[in-house]
Amino acid sequence: MNEKKKIGKLKARYSFALNKYNDIRFSKCPRCNHNTYNRKFIFFIHLDDWGPLLLGKTCKYCSKCELIVAHKNELEEQLILFCTRYCEENIGKEYLVMGTIDKKKGKEGFSGKKLDFDDVLNHMSDFIDYVKIKYDYGGWIPPKNKST
Repeated sequence: MNEKKKIGKLKARYSFALNKYNDIRFSKCPRCNHNTYNRKFIFFIHLDDWGPLLLGKTCKYCSKCELIVAHKNELEEQLILFCTRYCEENIGKEYLVMGTIDKKKGKEGFSGKKLDFDDVLNHMSDFIDYVKIKYDYGGWIPPKNKST
């Protein structure tokens, strides 16, 4: 059995999808067709050659599936703003959105308080899974089950 290693100390939560299509937005969930709505999340992101960072982002969210859909162009725009301010040499580097941080702890970091890395991990939830979004001109197609 191939078990995924956890990083965060909280129970894994949410599925995560990174929408790479700039002209496609989600008013309906690509999994269950349930209405989505905007919700703010604080992501724990690993940026190559920099390390971990916290980033607040409003994303589309399906409460039925607990699926977060982040738009790649918007997320990368915020990463560029961060890099421009703190680490210009890392603009365009690879990154991985690894999970979410509870809002109370994230707000402490955004207020300028120096956070302890282990304490942040104590307030982090890994994602249950990553969902790949594929667009077909005939419409949205759910991902194929790997076991079939």
